[in-house]
Amino acid sequence: MIQEWNIDPTWSLFLDRDGVINERIWNGYVLNYEQFVFKAHSLEALKFLTRYFSHTIIVTNQQCVSKNLITIKELEEIHNQMLHEINANGGEITRIYAATEEKNKTPFRRKPNIKMGLEAQNQFSNIDFSKSIMVGDTDSDIEFGKNLGMKTILLKSEEKNTIQADFEIRNLTELNDLIN
Repeated sequence: MIQEWNIDPTWSLFLDRDGVINERIWNGYVLNYEQFVFKAHSLEALKFLTRYFSHTIIVTNQQCVSKNLITIKELEEIHNQMLHEINANGGEITRIYAATEEKNKTPFRRKPNIKMGLEAQNQFSNIDFSKSIMVGDTDSDIEFGKNLGMKTILLKSEEKNTIQADFEIRNLTELNDLIN
C-alpha cells in the first residue's frame, strides 16, 4: 500500500516525538535528557528515512512546560541533545515544532489542531500536505495528519486508538523497510 503512494524526494515526513522517536513515559513526561531514551533502532531508521524526504519535521505536544514541570529552555536542551544524537548517527531533522500549552488551553497549537503543520508549511513553502506522511502513536497524531490531508501511519503501542490510520507499523524500521 505504501508503495502505491509513490514517495519521492518531494515528500515530507512529519513525526511525533514521544512514542515514535523515543520511549514514551506513560502517565508522565520526559523532563530531562537522562529520561530521553531512543526507541530501539529508531536512530538507524531515521538515518535512512530522512534521506527519502525533502523535510523531516517533528511535531510534539509538550504540556509539561505550561504545567511548570520544565522550562522552555530545558525542553529546547532536550531537543538539542536529541538532534545532536540523530545527526551523529546520520539522520537529519529539518525542524521541531512543540506545542507547550496545556490540553484545551490557548493558543491551541496542540495536535490535533493543525497550527504546527501550517507553521511548517509557512516556513518551508515546498511542503505539500498531499505529499506528506504523519507518523504518530495516538489519535491526536493521526487526526492532525488527516486534518491537513496527509497520509497517516499509526505506530502501534499500548495507546488505545479509535481513529483509523492509512497504515500501521510497529516501529520506524518497519516504515523504512516498506519505503525502501
